[in-house]
Amino acid sequence: MATDLTAPRTAARPDVASIQRRTLRLLFTTQIIGGIGVTIGIAVGALLAARIAGTAVAGVAQSAGVVGAALLAVPVTRIMARHGRRPGLVLAYAVGAVGGLLVVLAAATRWVPLLFLGMLLFGGGTAANLQARYTAVDLAEPARRGRQLSLIVWATTIGAVAAPNFAALADRVTTGWGLPPLAGPFAFSAAAFVLAAVVLLGLLRPDPLLTARRLAAADAPVAELPPAADATATAVAAEAPAAGGGATPAAAPVEVRAPRGAGMRAAWSVVRGQPAARLGIAAVAVGHLVMVAVMAMTPVRLGESHADADVLRLVGIVLSLHIAGMYAFSPVVGWLTDRLGRRAVILGGVGLLLAACAVAGTAGHHTPRLSVGLVLLGLGWSGTMVAGSTLLSESVAAEVRPSVQGLSDLIMGLAGAGAAVVSGFVMQFAGYPVLTLLAAVAAAPLVALALRPVPTGAPDEEG
Repeated sequence: MATDLTAPRTAARPDVASIQRRTLRLLFTTQIIGGIGVTIGIAVGALLAARIAGTAVAGVAQSAGVVGAALLAVPVTRIMARHGRRPGLVLAYAVGAVGGLLVVLAAATRWVPLLFLGMLLFGGGTAANLQARYTAVDLAEPARRGRQLSLIVWATTIGAVAAPNFAALADRVTTGWGLPPLAGPFAFSAAAFVLAAVVLLGLLRPDPLLTARRLAAADAPVAELPPAADATATAVAAEAPAAGGGATPAAAPVEVRAPRGAGMRAAWSVVRGQPAARLGIAAVAVGHLVMVAVMAMTPVRLGESHADADVLRLVGIVLSLHIAGMYAFSPVVGWLTDRLGRRAVILGGVGLLLAACAVAGTAGHHTPRLSVGLVLLGLGWSGTMVAGSTLLSESVAAEVRPSVQGLSDLIMGLAGAGAAVVSGFVMQFAGYPVLTLLAAVAAAPLVALALRPVPTGAPDEEG
């Protein structure tokens, strides 16, 4: 790692454009595989938990996966900060595979604590998929960050949209093998995570984050070169080279020094000094909170008015439409993010989230209208996720970027986990319409934050 950061200035400069293209192709492929794994589990997770532990606990079980993704962001990003993106992504997928197998065992034994542990570790697949979007912009040019980040988000569509419909097939196949109902999809998820980990382990070379740091160190003044991977770095020195040799942003971020170690505490100190970074984190967290709260209880809502024989089929259709809203239009969202600005797209995303809550909350048991609400929910999530992640990534230095991104995913995960826990109890004691109303109330403060005056030359006003 020290060698990467102290490379002599006479060394040949890598072909950044070629590395970036290769990285995007590889991430695109593994996002498809990982998206299948994550979404098959999500499609049946609440139903499995409800049958083993009851409806109220179903939200808690779902939240365990969200908490797992959030907590795993800490060690995963620490590994990335020291050794690069590849080992961090591989570890996250491996943990997710172990979690999937534990859920299968829990379904066979009907042991609730094991189910929670399995769902907690299953969040590793989600953690890997989320970190992949940041890997896509380590070497991206400033004017293309939104589009290239959104391309990796969009890649999940190919696997994720079809995955819920595979849940019923996986369940039928594995029931013939002797597995209990609803356990089979998690076995398929584990296999998908293992495949994604193997592909990344063998092919994600050179590491894009280490390459970005090496370029940053080579272009910085000699006096500012850090002596080791965890040494102090400045935002101004690191930001421009990380773009892959492209044009420097109109105004570099305010100089912020990362304390030695660049852990979560250092990440928080950086975020506190960057209003744009704070907005990016808030957009990602609030959008995820609203999406998880409504989406997690939608399968249970469908189960209230349909027979068991039809539930999995309807859940597959509705969640496929929802996931299409989340991912299918993300390239358009990325283009708008680069074209209109980060804040404008964040505001648009919040507006769609509010509309989604209104439509889904008033749908009653009318499945087509509920499906429309879930599509809008996915579109709103896409706007806050793509624009917020792009704004966050370009607001901090390359040296501290993995830790700040990990902090964002931690906050996002905890927000979503809290929403999932509360959603189960709200669903049981107040009903689905009240749940959507509370979700809408939670989204409203983000509008005020995004409308605050923007400092001159902020990253979301580039060009």
